[in-house]
Amino acid sequence: MSSYTKPAPNFDLSSPSPAYTLASGDKMPIIAYGTFRSNPGEVGPAVIEALKAGYRHLDLAHVYGNEEEIGKALKQAFDEGIVTREELFITGKLWNSDHDVDIVPQAAAHSLNNLQLDYFDLYLIHFPVCWKHTGLATPGWGASELGDTPLIDTWRAMEDLVEKGVCKNIGVSNYPMMLMHDLVTQVKIHPVCNQIEVHAYYQRESLVNYCLSRNICVTAHTPLGGGVLNSETWDTPIPLKDDIILDIAKKHGKSPAQVLLRSLLQRGIVILPKSVKPHRMAENKDILDFSLTETEMKKIATLDKYVSYKTNPNPLSSFMGGPDAFSEMGTDIFD
Repeated sequence: MSSYTKPAPNFDLSSPSPAYTLASGDKMPIIAYGTFRSNPGEVGPAVIEALKAGYRHLDLAHVYGNEEEIGKALKQAFDEGIVTREELFITGKLWNSDHDVDIVPQAAAHSLNNLQLDYFDLYLIHFPVCWKHTGLATPGWGASELGDTPLIDTWRAMEDLVEKGVCKNIGVSNYPMMLMHDLVTQVKIHPVCNQIEVHAYYQRESLVNYCLSRNICVTAHTPLGGGVLNSETWDTPIPLKDDIILDIAKKHGKSPAQVLLRSLLQRGIVILPKSVKPHRMAENKDILDFSLTETEMKKIATLDKYVSYKTNPNPLSSFMGGPDAFSEMGTDIFD
C-alpha cells in the first residue's frame, strides 16, 4: 500500500483534561456537550448536569431554538459557582438565513444576548449555503430560498467579529473537502475548526486528514452515527449495533458508544456526544481510561460505508414548499 498523509492527533490522550490546541493557540476541550435535539424545559437542566459532570466545552446553535434557556442555565451556573465563564469553551453557529454581510454581526449579537454572554470562544458557519434572511428571531426553516451572498463574503464578516472581540475563533461546519480548501486559500484569519458528520460508518479520511494537516480541528457532531433516534426515524443502520463494535466493547468492558467515541479520539477528532441523561453524560466522558489496539482500529476502519446519513441536521427538507426545492425530498446542497 502506498503511503499517504495521516497527521498524528493534536492532543495528548494521557492527560487528565486533554485539549486541542487551535491554530490561534487557544485550548479546546476534546469532549464537548451537544445541545441539538433538546426539548424546551429539558436543555437548561441538562446543561447544568453536564457542567456538574465536568463538561467544559458546550456546542450551541441559534437554529436549535434553545439559546435563551441555555443562557438562563449558564447564568445559574455562574451565580452558584458551578463554573466560571473563563473555564468554559462555548461554540455558537451562524445560521443559513443570516449569511448576509450586514446580518452576520447582528446574528452573533442576537445569540450572545440570548445566552447572556459577551463573546464566543468559537463561532461557526453552520452550513455552506446562504438563504434569504428571515429575521434574527426566526431562523429560516421551510420553503427556504437561496440567497446571493458568496460564502467568502460571509467569512470576511466573520473575520471582522474576531477583530472586534465578539469571537475568539471562527470556523465552519459541514464543509466538504474542496470548499474547505477553497476557503483556506482565501482567508485572512485561519479557520480553526470544521464540524462535520463523521463516525464509524462515514469515516471521511481524506477530509479529516486534510483538515488536520492544516491544523484545522475536526469535530464530530454525530460521533455515534445519529444513534437510535436516526435508526427509528429514517430506518438507517447505526454503528452502535454493529457486531464488530459490540465485540470490541465486550472485550474492554465498555459500552458500544464508548468504543465509538474513543475510536474518533484516537484518530485525532474532537467529539460531540449529546444526552440529557446524567448517567449517559458520565459514560460519554469515561473514555480516557482505555485505548483501542491497532488491530481494533483497523477493524473499525473496515466499517466505512462511504455514505452520509444526513444527520444533525441536513437542510434537505427545508427547501420543501419553496421555489428552490429541486427534488421530491427538497434540495441536497451536497449534490
